[in-house]
Amino acid sequence: MQFFYIRPHVAGGFGENTVLDTSVHPPIVSKLHYLVEGWFGDVLVTTFPSFLVTEETERALLDMGFSGATFADAEVTTSEAFHEGQPGPELPPFVWLKVNGQPGRDDFGISSDYRLVISKRVLDLLESLGIPLAIVYPFEPSQEQR
Repeated sequence: MQFFYIRPHVAGGFGENTVLDTSVHPPIVSKLHYLVEGWFGDVLVTTFPSFLVTEETERALLDMGFSGATFADAEVTTSEAFHEGQPGPELPPFVWLKVNGQPGRDDFGISSDYRLVISKRVLDLLESLGIPLAIVYPFEPSQEQR
């Protein structure tokens, strides 16, 4: 199976209700509040080291059966800048995608340099649902230092 690095769109950052431990790297997030600054349709978004997917994407992933991640609730809010810059779009509901798989083996994994790695079948699904601002390039397992 083929695997790919994916750099999802950064649609925002941590909101004030996020709880994280910054004494370690990467920080450990125990409660995620994602504050959206600008969203352009991507069904997968990020702020290091966290990822979110739309509820529609969650359902599609569950239907296909996948490995290497779980879902959790996240608080998702929009900033004033979002409403001023994008008065029209309605933000879909998002959930926290908690990646715990091995890169190059599971459908979702985090590489030794903290990049998200996904399988070809997950990439195909994400592309069908919409990831217009994501950057995707081949994953080379031989480069993995774990």
